[in-house]
Amino acid sequence: MRITVSFSLKRSKSRADGKCPVYVRCTMNGQRFELSTGIFIIQESWDDGMQKVIGRTEEAKILNNRLDKIGSRVQDVYNQLESKGNPFSVFHVKSRLQGVSDEKGVIEILDNIIKGIEARVGNDYSEGTLKHYKTSRERLAHFFKIKLRKNDFPLSMVDYSFLNSFDLYLKTEHRLKPNTVLTYHKHLKKVLNTAIAMNLLSHNPYSSFKVSRNETHRDYLTIQELEKIKSKEINTLRMEIIRDVFVFACYTGLGYAELIELSHSHIHQGNDGGKWIIIDRNKTNIRCQIPLLPQAKAILGKYGNFPENKNKGKLLPVRSNQKMNEYLKELAEICGIKKKLSMHVARHTFATTVTLANGVPIETVSKMLGHTSLKTTQIYARIVDSKISKDMERLTRVFK
Repeated sequence: MRITVSFSLKRSKSRADGKCPVYVRCTMNGQRFELSTGIFIIQESWDDGMQKVIGRTEEAKILNNRLDKIGSRVQDVYNQLESKGNPFSVFHVKSRLQGVSDEKGVIEILDNIIKGIEARVGNDYSEGTLKHYKTSRERLAHFFKIKLRKNDFPLSMVDYSFLNSFDLYLKTEHRLKPNTVLTYHKHLKKVLNTAIAMNLLSHNPYSSFKVSRNETHRDYLTIQELEKIKSKEINTLRMEIIRDVFVFACYTGLGYAELIELSHSHIHQGNDGGKWIIIDRNKTNIRCQIPLLPQAKAILGKYGNFPENKNKGKLLPVRSNQKMNEYLKELAEICGIKKKLSMHVARHTFATTVTLANGVPIETVSKMLGHTSLKTTQIYARIVDSKISKDMERLTRVFK
């Protein structure tokens, strides 16, 4: 491993007096940086081939001597770092030349990002997002400690090999699926982009490291399965409440975070004279505007005078997320549904069976779900067989 030093005249940065700055470029292991030498000369005085000031005047000798000293200084810093036996990059050389003794690490920048998220929870970010970033920090810290025997890792040392090792660690040590691993890479990528914005890095190694994503196949209920759950005779209040909240989510598309917050303040009268739910999604802060279907209205009416709701000022007696998912497994067994029920299944059912399968345009579905991108809606909203059948029947009539 060695470092190469070269000098160039930045003609594009000429001053009003016609003089241009001379820059030093240092390259090592495919990484490089440029710094101004503080020397300004006219274009005619520079020799690109020799990388020196032309002439034998006293001024030319002084300037060339300064360039030689800069080159020697770079080599000295490189030799000092190499003699310590610790891994370093060209950016460590840059930091030393600029008088910066300690380079910032990945965890240090991530901690600053997490602090920013903590201060903005409830505004730009949700508690869930904060939790995910903290989990990413735990995984990175463990990776540094176990695999690299370090508490932190210099930003400039993060390269393709590092990203590949971290990817392998997540998939082998923690047995994580590609789409889960993608989240950790997303957070690390944000750290590196933040470092670039702070002028601590010149490029992001993710430009050459591609993270794979598997297409997800998410469960949703068919209309027959949904009707089976709706019409099932249930003898316990506990399970009846779970069933009703789940069915309500199937006809509104609301996620758990919105269901637990749903109150009278979220019910509005629309321009069509009907009742609408208008609520901001906890996850994205995007406003959802959902006309209340008769099935959803009936459930709200059923719990209108429910004591628990009145005490809490809510519209539905929603249980904890853990309890909801636990009881939904029991509900699936009671109703003979083979699919793994969850609140996400209800949201997917709204997107597919309730809306798209009945001809609601995907743009409208996206708006009701509170998505920021139509691409996100396409993951949830699959075109079910019945919709394809109806479309083909219409096409058949056209041809006839």
